[in-house]
Amino acid sequence: MSEDDINTEEYPTEIHDYLAAFEKSLGSVDEMLKTMMSVSRSELLQKLEPLEQAKMDLVSVYTLNSMFWVYLATQGINPKEHPVKQELERIRTYMNKVREIADKKKASKLDKGAASRFVRNALWEPNAENEHSSKTPAKGKKRK
Repeated sequence: MSEDDINTEEYPTEIHDYLAAFEKSLGSVDEMLKTMMSVSRSELLQKLEPLEQAKMDLVSVYTLNSMFWVYLATQGINPKEHPVKQELERIRTYMNKVREIADKKKASKLDKGAASRFVRNALWEPNAENEHSSKTPAKGKKRK
């Protein structure tokens, strides 16, 4: 018997594809963790702006809590009834706040001088119209 035959006897064959995908995902997570752990945290933070540092910290803590969620589920504990659920919600709230700050930073700035010039030039000025009409008579009307 091959190793695959032994493994498939231990669990139903219907979930084999799910388990293979899960194993592949775990490999990806392991590779990412090795990459992150290869560089010291202080060295990495020195290269990032404060907003990017906050994003990295939030993603790290969210990932850690998500992995704990999965661990609880594998141990037969309902993670929805565990305090980790509130922690994940709290982290999501901070992630949304950081996203709002980043969006505000990306938003275009209003050039007040240019805007006022644009509005001033686009608006009708009655004095200029009166001066213009007094110099040239309207067509079809006679002057008195």
